[in-house]
Amino acid sequence: MKQAKLTFLFLVINFGGLAIGNWLMDNGPMTNWYRNLNKAPWTPQGWVFGAAWTTIMICFSIYLGKLFLINNTKKMTVVFCIQFILNVSWNFLFFNKHWVFWGLVNITLLTSLLFVYFFKFSESVKSYKYLILPYMTWLCIATSLNLYVLIYN
Repeated sequence: MKQAKLTFLFLVINFGGLAIGNWLMDNGPMTNWYRNLNKAPWTPQGWVFGAAWTTIMICFSIYLGKLFLINNTKKMTVVFCIQFILNVSWNFLFFNKHWVFWGLVNITLLTSLLFVYFFKFSESVKSYKYLILPYMTWLCIATSLNLYVLIYN
């Protein structure tokens, strides 16, 4: 029961973060700036982003619910807060400010942090760690998209 409560808490926090990030990007994908960028040929259609982030945050919340049930430390809380800030702030850096380089730095740090979750913090949660693979995969794709925009614009 405690894991279900933690999972629900992380669902609220993570989807709240998506809402904040969406608000901070100031209609980013619909702006002339974004539409006129040279984007990578593998850039997904717009609807894929919503479906991907929904799946990612559900899986990540279940993972975090289990992780924090077993390993609820101050260090884990700090790492989660850093991940949250990096995730939310990328939208502001990339879409709102058009700081493509700083967006790349941000998303590279975020991606690295997810790999730390997977390889360093997940021993105690065993197979639950595979729930963060969609997040890791999506961040690798998003990092490549950000890098492409930096190089070709």
